[in-house]
Amino acid sequence: MDSDLSLEFLRVVEQAAIACAHTMGQGDRHKSDQAAVEAMRRVMDTVPIDGTIVIGEGERDEAPMLYIGEKVGMVNAKDIAGTRPIRFTEVDIAVDPLEGTNLCATGAANAIAVLAASNRGGLLHAPDLYMEKLVVGPSSKGIVSLDAPVHENLRAIAGSLGRRVEDLVVVVLDRERHEKLIADIRATGARIRLIGDGDLSAGIAAAVVGSGVHAVMGIGGAPEGVLTAAAMRCLNGEIFARLVVSKPEHEERCRAMGITDFKKVYRSKDLAPGEQIIFAATGVTDGALMRGVRFFGDGIRTGSVIMQNEPHQIRFIDSIHVASATDVKIHF
Repeated sequence: MDSDLSLEFLRVVEQAAIACAHTMGQGDRHKSDQAAVEAMRRVMDTVPIDGTIVIGEGERDEAPMLYIGEKVGMVNAKDIAGTRPIRFTEVDIAVDPLEGTNLCATGAANAIAVLAASNRGGLLHAPDLYMEKLVVGPSSKGIVSLDAPVHENLRAIAGSLGRRVEDLVVVVLDRERHEKLIADIRATGARIRLIGDGDLSAGIAAAVVGSGVHAVMGIGGAPEGVLTAAAMRCLNGEIFARLVVSKPEHEERCRAMGITDFKKVYRSKDLAPGEQIIFAATGVTDGALMRGVRFFGDGIRTGSVIMQNEPHQIRFIDSIHVASATDVKIHF
């Protein structure tokens, strides 16, 4: 996969973020999501790839655009003579056009537009189920376990960082299902940051030194787990994850995607095994790592991150999208 595609994917997430940022705070999460989906789908077809959505907005009947299995990119383009299809790089793509629809609808922090891309077969086709997750940074990835008690994991994380357990910040989705988990964390003395949505952006923060987040724990969506794993491949962090399979229909959905071991603990190389990974995200609302979309008279400013594992590089990009006018003033 051509590393130059990273800037193409940057355009995709930037335009999705700008589109849904226009709906910020209007209280309509479906409108926000639709704006992001439509913009992402439109720009995706200008990228020179033969792309397949492996994680998207759902099955084809449920999602008119960016559905699982949908072909995207300039795959149908032809040469100048119009007689021979052009061969484009085959790419698997996982998307979340607006991670944190409620965050955008209410104007809360950490809403992002995000995608991950890999060479064909490089991203797990995860069913849309819940997933147990533990996300940590590079210093802690070899000393924690999804099956270890909370107090043991937090003691290990603190030791790896040269901190006290009381100094740690653990992000947990504010859900009723996490009542015991929250109590267990509080019993250790560690601090908790409860969030309404956005465990993907929290997972990224956990792998970045200085973000103020040291771990993410709890149950969230499996598709977001794959996107987090792609980021971990680039950030050298780690995700430990296991699908929550509690009903016969869950088993059927897993088998339909080739998953038969329902107790398997996945790590980042299981969820995102591709040799070449590109992860792109743009802030919609202000967050710990990226500013949200800002509109001013002569243009739009966006904050994004582009990660790759080959070549291994992380780029934080501050872009000004300049309006078409002769007297534009650039604001810094």
